Amino acid sequence: MPRTLAVRSKKISTDAIAAAALAGSLLVAGSAQAASGPVVPPVPQQPAGKIVSASGVNERMYPSTDSAVRGTVARGAKIGLRCKVRAQTVGGNNVWYLLRTRNTWVAAAYVGSAGAGAVPLCKDVDRTPLDSAPTTRAAMG
Repeated sequence: MPRTLAVRSKKISTDAIAAAALAGSLLVAGSAQAASGPVVPPVPQQPAGKIVSASGVNERMYPSTDSAVRGTVARGAKIGLRCKVRAQTVGGNNVWYLLRTRNTWVAAAYVGSAGAGAVPLCKDVDRTPLDSAPTTRAAMG
């Protein structure tokens, strides 16, 4: 049996009606959001690559094979890429990547795609403490 709501003949202010309508809409929105879960903004993909060279790749101080070797990265390792520049050609490819976690460079000829995000040009990347050395700034353009 349906319920019937009787309203007495008292005057109800328009403010009270607006407040009741707002409360009802908030309850409906809250229950709809709770049913579908919290809204999570998409996380931007961080550029990454995977070393494809059979013997790994040297990490260089600057984007050149004439530059000092700072370390090596093994074949198959996934690396974070901060940005890229065009520099010395290695294996027909003149792109070099600055690593995200270290202030070192690797030749793109030895890096395959890891399927995450496009690598920005270094001139379009915000400067960080890793970029504080004048030689690094000169290499980045």
